[in-house]
Amino acid sequence: MDLKERIATIPDYPKPGIMFRDITPILADPKALKQASEGLAEFAKDVDANVIVAPEARGFMFGIPAALEADLPFIPVRKPGKLPRKTIEESYTLEYGTDRLQMHADDLPAGSGVLIVDDLLATGGTSEAIAKLIKKAGSEVAGYAFVVELDDLHGRDRLTDAPVMTLLHYEGE
Repeated sequence: MDLKERIATIPDYPKPGIMFRDITPILADPKALKQASEGLAEFAKDVDANVIVAPEARGFMFGIPAALEADLPFIPVRKPGKLPRKTIEESYTLEYGTDRLQMHADDLPAGSGVLIVDDLLATGGTSEAIAKLIKKAGSEVAGYAFVVELDDLHGRDRLTDAPVMTLLHYEGE
């Protein structure tokens, strides 16, 4: 199946000039979700990952099924104040300000090979911050896996420490 046929393109959302790539039709189609999960899980095996990490919320939608498919642990990365135990955190720059991501300090065993999974690679800032968080925890990034990549934003240029794989590419469309 061509997963690109399952991506809804919404022009001028959330503001004029933006072509929003909506992944929710993949989630609504069990066969499409399975295909995406299998592709992400296969990459996890290719890079010898032993843990999958994904950010809330859309990253969870693909990270958890990929972890199940690959038979690997899943560790969530969340916004501040969402995790109940001791956390480690990383700040990162947004277009207008900064944000922070957190992970439980004891969830990721030191020395793990981690696959970062998310729905979309745009500028790469979120994934770059997660990579710093993983290194802070004493582990290494084995790879980055995305369902969609917006090629013209060059996000993969920021992710030079491990292989990057995406299932679908869009450029200036």
